[in-house]
This record gives sequence, C-alpha cells and structure tokens, in this order.
Amino acid sequence: MNMTLFAATPGVYYAFQNSDTVGKAIVLILILGSILAWSLMIEKFLHLRQAKRLSARFLEVFKVRDKNLVSPGLIREGMNNAGPLAIIYSAGVVKLQDFYQSGNGGMYGDRMSVSPCKLSEAQLNAIEAVLEREVSAQIHELESNVGVVATLVSLSPFCGLFGTVWGVMMAFAGIAIAGKPDFTALAPGVAGALLTTVAGLVVAIPSLVGYNFMNYSIRALTVAMDNFTEEFMVRVKLEQVALDKEME
Repeated sequence: MNMTLFAATPGVYYAFQNSDTVGKAIVLILILGSILAWSLMIEKFLHLRQAKRLSARFLEVFKVRDKNLVSPGLIREGMNNAGPLAIIYSAGVVKLQDFYQSGNGGMYGDRMSVSPCKLSEAQLNAIEAVLEREVSAQIHELESNVGVVATLVSLSPFCGLFGTVWGVMMAFAGIAIAGKPDFTALAPGVAGALLTTVAGLVVAIPSLVGYNFMNYSIRALTVAMDNFTEEFMVRVKLEQVALDKEME
C-alpha cells in the first residue's frame, strides 16, 4: 500500500481525512511496513533465484565432470561459482584435500594435484561434519530477513484491528458526548476507523503470499543441499572402495 492509493481513491482519501491522530499514525506505519515488506521480498526473490540458478549450474558440472572430487577443473568451478552448492563443495573439498595431503606424507604442496589416499572413519565423519556445518550456514543466509516478513504478516492485521476498534470507540464516544444519535456524524469516524483494517490487510495479504513463496524456495534449496551433501559423501566413500580394491 502506498500514498498513490489515497490520491486515486476518493473514498480512501476521505476516510483518511476523517481518521483521528491515532488512526492516521497507524495507517502511516502500515504504509512504511508495506514498503519494507516489498523491499525485503524483492531482494529475497532475486537472491533465491540467483542461488537456484547458480546451484543448478554447479550441480550440472558436478555430475558430468571427472568423478575425482579433487580434480582441478571441478575445484576451479567451485571457486568461481557463488551458489550454495558450490560453497558447500568448496568447504568439503578443502577438508578432503587436507586429509589427502596428510595421508600422502605432507601438509604442504600443490593442493590442486593431490591424489586420493585411505581415510579413517573419523576423517570421513569430519568431512561430513564440515559439509553439514556449511549447509546450516547457507540455510541461515537464505532465511535472513524472512522472519521480518513473517512478523509483518502477523502484526499488520492486528495493527489494523487496533486502529479500527480505537476509531469506532472514539466515534461512539463523540456521539455520546454530543448527546444525540446522529448517523451523519458517526459515519466519517467509522469510515476512518475501518481504513486501518483495510491498510493492515493490504500489507498482510501480499506479504503472506511472498512469505509462503520464499519458504517454498528455501525448502527446495535445502533439499538440494542435503542431497548434494549425501552425494559428495557417496563419492568420497566410492573413492575409498576403489583404493581398497587397488590395494588387494
């Protein structure tokens, strides 16, 4: 909701003019809340769309590249991709490289050309813990500011209802003080009171739609990250199986 609504709709403008100070303040607060909600939703939609696009691109590369997790091409792709899956891969592959370097007899050297070696169960668990920690960090990043939109969804109708109850109460109080039941005197105050409920719903309804869409997108990305973590660990364990066969 914005100020152009008042200018374009005479009835709304009339109701705003006949609101008391509390009603006008609530309407203005709800306008600011609407601006905030739309700003956050647009920003989050763009962020989630980019995260989905970059993750899909990296996953495609991850599936068609050499099955070696520490291949230079895959590592470079992970470094050049800012999507959640690439960030999770980069965190996991750094830990994997550390273990491979250590198992090959040295902590230093060319990390891009390190070769696989036998890993212990504790090392496998450590790699999985790094992946899960990075997944949690990415979920936290994706969910940033979503709580603000959820608060606006819940709070806006209550603010509007408070303004309506307040306005109706003051309108009836004015009639009681005047000492005569005059509907023409009551109508402007009631119109102004109902405006706050309208404003609250105008803020809450699109915010609720946006909030649900953001939650759906975040859940989809969370599932993709969890599946990627499992696939990463499967590849590591398959490498270990291949090493066992070479040693036999």
